Amino acid sequence: MVQKIFKTTLLVFAAAAMLTTGGCTSKFDEINTNPDAFTQSVPTNQLGYVLRYVAAQYGALDATGIWAGYITTIQYGDTYSYLPTNNTYGNKFACCYRCTEQLNDILEQIADKNEEDWRSLRWAVRITQQFLWLWTTDQFGSIPYTEANGMDTDNRVEAKYDTQETIYTGILTELKTIADEMATLPAAGEIGDGDFLFKGKAALWRKFCNSLRLRAAMRIVNVNEELAKHTVEEIGGDPATYPVLDSSADNAYFNWTGSSPYIEPFADNAQTRDDHGMSDIFINYLASMQDPRIETMAKSIEENSGYSADNEVEGTVTYNGHLYKGYPNGMIDQATLSEISRMGAMYRDAWDGFTPILKSCENYFLMAEAALRGWNVGITAQEAYEKAVRLSMDDNHIAAADADAYLAAAGAFQGTLEQVYMEAWVALFKNNVEAWSNYRRTGYPKLIPQSGNYPGAKSAWGEGAHNDVPFRMPYPDNEFNYNTANVNAASANIVDYTWGEQMWWDTRTGVY
Repeated sequence: MVQKIFKTTLLVFAAAAMLTTGGCTSKFDEINTNPDAFTQSVPTNQLGYVLRYVAAQYGALDATGIWAGYITTIQYGDTYSYLPTNNTYGNKFACCYRCTEQLNDILEQIADKNEEDWRSLRWAVRITQQFLWLWTTDQFGSIPYTEANGMDTDNRVEAKYDTQETIYTGILTELKTIADEMATLPAAGEIGDGDFLFKGKAALWRKFCNSLRLRAAMRIVNVNEELAKHTVEEIGGDPATYPVLDSSADNAYFNWTGSSPYIEPFADNAQTRDDHGMSDIFINYLASMQDPRIETMAKSIEENSGYSADNEVEGTVTYNGHLYKGYPNGMIDQATLSEISRMGAMYRDAWDGFTPILKSCENYFLMAEAALRGWNVGITAQEAYEKAVRLSMDDNHIAAADADAYLAAAGAFQGTLEQVYMEAWVALFKNNVEAWSNYRRTGYPKLIPQSGNYPGAKSAWGEGAHNDVPFRMPYPDNEFNYNTANVNAASANIVDYTWGEQMWWDTRTGVY
């Protein structure tokens, strides 16, 4: 629980006071309280802390970029033995519970205050909570949810793990409740300076709420089509009541300040590390489509230190006269670093760069999919698809004329789910967790397990043990140490910590 009252213990002052009063005083609490200290935390500051903490974990440069098929390791071979840890993936697990506790504290603080003064902040807090639950269950599967952040009689945290079906139902129910409130009541009160996501604009939080509903609903389309269809049709069929993020300016981006310690995570990593290059499947696909986004998402090898035009490089692809080359997954031989494309400057080099939480284009790829399934979403599949592509091009600073040319050529609408899934894969670049989740749900791109060796020639589990990227992140070590019975029950059908039992909504077959 967030400490609500902070006291400064002034031992020297207290000792002096005791001497002057004969050694005792009835005013100890008054003397021992710092008159300049806050007696409560500031709600908007707490929200700002949560959003910054979430952005650092959600936008970290980690293996999810590999699992999504965007990047690969080029310096050190990955053993693909993702063991329980309280770092890396353990930090993401802990982030959910630390942050939901902070958010619960905000709601407790403002519960008895004038509702209109705090209405917009309350909405922002509740929406952020649902984002946290969605993000965390998509990473780990079953997680503590209904008993989260509780204590037993011995002050031990031993929460049961809930199924994803329970969690998703709860998320969609709460988001629907918030969406209806925002459709009925006017925004009121200030969200404050801690709103690093939407700068205090309640209208964008409303759009974010419905965009999260779209994301969650389409995730479960293969296991609860009725709920998915009802949710998506409600949103798509009534955009005035349930608006979504619908422009690049609307994108849910956390923009970093660029000063330490608030440096964009990829750029912060680049200060001392050069461990990742572009994946061969991603570079080759962009080049095969003559997709102009390749120039933003990747650097040509001519930009690399040590590159020489006198040395012929095998396996390159060309766009606009420049050479690009990706690297296969599961490194066997040491890569020639000067011959591998790195991430584009916009995504890797800007200290004041961004962490994408939810891009507007995602909404329209989901609507295109829904329309192709025959659902009524107030827009045709082609209209939704083309808007999604144009939004993605705009996200990547591609001129409208070039976007139109792409949509008239290789990107022309074909009316297939495969095309929608592949374009969404490209558009979600850097939103690694979402792209990885889409892959687990749809099976696209099919290229992911075909890149090099998976799970890698150096896999700790042995050759042939697995044929796909991990289905989940490993539960943290602390859960095995302090919530043993519950995490062991949740792990009963998990193999090698990250394979075995798939997500509830992952209905693919033949993966192990």
